[in-house]
Formats: sequence, structure tokens, C-alpha cells
Amino acid sequence: MASKYMIHTGPVPHRFKPVTRSGIMAWEEGCLRCAECVKDQCIYNVFDKRGLDPDQMIDSIDNQCMDCLRCVQGCPKELIHKSVNPEFTSMGDSHWSPDIIASLWYQAETGKIPVSGAGYPGPFSGPGFDSMWTDMSEIIRPTRDGIHGREYISTGVDIGETPWELCFTENGEMKSEPPGLIHIPLPIIMRVPSFGSYNKETIRGWAMAAERLGTFLALPWDMNTDPLDCIPGRLMPLVSSGSMPERVNNKIEIVELLWDENYEKAIGEIGKIFPSALICVKLPLGNKAEEMALSLWESGCSIINLEAGYNGRMEGDGSRFLKEGVRSVHKALVEAGLRDRMTIFASGGLAMAEHVAKSIICGADAVFVDFPILIALECRMCGRCKEGLPCPVRIQEASSGWVAARTINIMGSWHNQLLELMGAMGIRDIRRLRGEAGRAIFFEDIEKEIFLSLGEVGEGYELE
Repeated sequence: MASKYMIHTGPVPHRFKPVTRSGIMAWEEGCLRCAECVKDQCIYNVFDKRGLDPDQMIDSIDNQCMDCLRCVQGCPKELIHKSVNPEFTSMGDSHWSPDIIASLWYQAETGKIPVSGAGYPGPFSGPGFDSMWTDMSEIIRPTRDGIHGREYISTGVDIGETPWELCFTENGEMKSEPPGLIHIPLPIIMRVPSFGSYNKETIRGWAMAAERLGTFLALPWDMNTDPLDCIPGRLMPLVSSGSMPERVNNKIEIVELLWDENYEKAIGEIGKIFPSALICVKLPLGNKAEEMALSLWESGCSIINLEAGYNGRMEGDGSRFLKEGVRSVHKALVEAGLRDRMTIFASGGLAMAEHVAKSIICGADAVFVDFPILIALECRMCGRCKEGLPCPVRIQEASSGWVAARTINIMGSWHNQLLELMGAMGIRDIRRLRGEAGRAIFFEDIEKEIFLSLGEVGEGYELE
């Protein structure tokens, strides 16, 4: 029997002081010089440990404060205030929000699930995956607790074409070899981000993490450099029809092909260069994704990667998101009777562990994750690297061991969150979660169900 899959995590400190949401403003003017100053009464000794980091020009008091507000409420002259840190609110963008970035930092540092003790204060619907809620009606059954091991929950998936039937000769031997399958214990493949202040040492750290996790690291073929030759079995190179590799590494198990009009010819060339490797076609997720997916199957490709944009939106239609595209392709393959014979990856804009589960509910088998593993290295998504400016946290100077440890931590946290969600849903195998849209609620669907029954309201109508 296979051993239980576990990701062992441990504390991995930040190299730089993280940017916090709030800061402390203390005014000296008007101070009464109380015998018992609220600063001396701080149970965390924040004011005693106060200092300025000359390298980052950050006041340590903002990082050490635990937001208990005791000093703010206790000062008789109200000279101490908590304020929103403008540097925090300026991080990232509307998709990669400061809250998401800070949460990913915490997970990379501790390997733990982020928990908000004050509850969730935000809206219950929004763009993309935010308008999708999962059914966790089995949360009252503690026996489905995969984290504590009372009941094993599998997160493993198979990549490749599932045999439709097995044919045997009269002697009991198979007439032909079944198509190849690759098993990964985590439905996540890591990808080198499209931008970032990383170097060969950083990529080596990600590859080390992929080997430890039992998954793959996807990267362009020209990044498959000498420092990575010691771990080729965990690499998933990306090639295109115009840039086929000359040298061959027989340990490569899966290759990703960038889709273009010459993809059929390219698939044949890859089969000659990597005869034992599976081929995944990276397909831009647009309006004709369903037709393209079916044509790829006819060309002999059984693995596709549906790629949305950096912010999770579909190509050519900014109003549609990854979840709509994956659901549409999944349904088209189901109607064609091909869904069980193909593997679907989803990628683009996946920022939280819940996005992995929601992608699978929409119809994906597994996902690609890129920028979360960069944010795990303290990236602030400031975009300075795209303009040729130096990285404020100097990611390129980090050792491969530190990169690997932080990456393992964030994947360990995501794995535990998957177990928690599946346990609350009463599902023991993540493969059963694929396409289970009935175990989710989509805001768009219930909005139509509720308001369409009221009829149409035109100009000149009066509502009572």
C-alpha cells in the first residue's frame, strides 16, 4: 500500500521585514508624562524593541505591533494612533491585492493555514472565483478530517489519456501497450512566472521543491540550463513549433507545446525528440477554446492547458474568467464523450488555495501555479523588474535552499487547505471533485433564478 502523502513544513523566516497593513503614529507634543505610560505597558514590548532598519528605511514598530489597540485606547491624550500604511495599499493590483500578497507571505513563512480570528469582513461576491461558493455541508463530521489523519483523503491525479478499453489475445496478453500515464500526488504543477527578479539559483530552488513535492516545474526550454541537469525528471519544458530543442534528455517525462497553427507538425517532431514523454498543449483560453480542444483530440493530443491571462480573464473577452472557460470546455468534452480520455489543466490568475479546488470543480484535473511561488519569496508585485529597476527585496540573491523551503511551505499550506475543504465536502478523492458543479453555488446562476422570475422591467414601469 502506498504511503500517505504529506508535505512537511517548518518556519522559514523572511529575509526582509514585510510591509504591514497598519502602522503606529505616536505624537510627543501634548504628552502628559504619565507615570505609567501606555508604551511601557505594551505586553509585546513593541516600543522597547523599536528601531529603524537603515537598509529598508522601515520602523520596526509597525512590524512588531500585534494590533491589540491597547496603547491607542489607553493614552489619556489620544496621542497614539493606528493608520493604514500607504506602502501596503500600493502593493499589487486589483487582482493580486495586498491582502492576498500578505496571506501568501504568511503561508510561505509558516507553512500554516491563514486564519482570520475576526471573521471574513469582505463582500460575499465579486469577479472570477469570488462569485463561486463551495458546498461544505459535511463540515460537522470530524471523521473526514484529512489534516489530522483520522481519515485519509487523496489529492493525487493522473495525467494522460485514460484507456477506453483493454484488448487481450487468446493467450491473455495485451494486444497493444496502453497509453502512458503520470501520477502526481498534488493537483498542482508549478510554473516559472512570466516576469520577476529571479535567476538560475531561484529556478533551481523551485525545481528542488518540485522534486520534494513529487510534482513538476514548467519552464521555457531555454531556461533548462546546466544547474538543473541534476533534477531533469521534475522539469516540464515549454517548446514551440519554431524553437525545437536540439539536445535530448531522456528523463523528461512531459513536454508542454505552445499552441499555434503548426501544432500538428510540432506534435510529431516532439514525439521524435522525446519519444517517451507525454505532450501537453498550452491553449490560450478564448472564445473558440471548445472547438480548439476538440481539434487537439483529433490530432492525437490528450492533455491541454487552458491558459487565462495574468488576472484570470479570458483572452479577447475581459468580462469572462477562467472558471467560465474551463466549465465551457469541460462540458463540450463531456457532450463529445471524450472527457474521461483527456486531461485538462487550468492556469492564469490562480492566487489562493481555494482557486485550485474551484478550478477542479469547474472541470479541470489539475492547475498550473506561477506568481504565488514568486510572492512566496517576498515579491511585492510592484512591477519594478519589468521596467529594469532593482528588486526591493533582491530575490535574485536568495539561496536555492531558502527558495525551496519557502515554496514547500506555501504548497504545504495549500495542500492542507485542500484537505480541509474536501473533508468538509465529504469527498475522499480529489478526482471525484472534478466537474462536480452541483457541489458549488454560482452567483450568476442564483441571480438569474431569483430575478428572472420577476419579469422584465422596461422604461416607464413603476415598481410598487
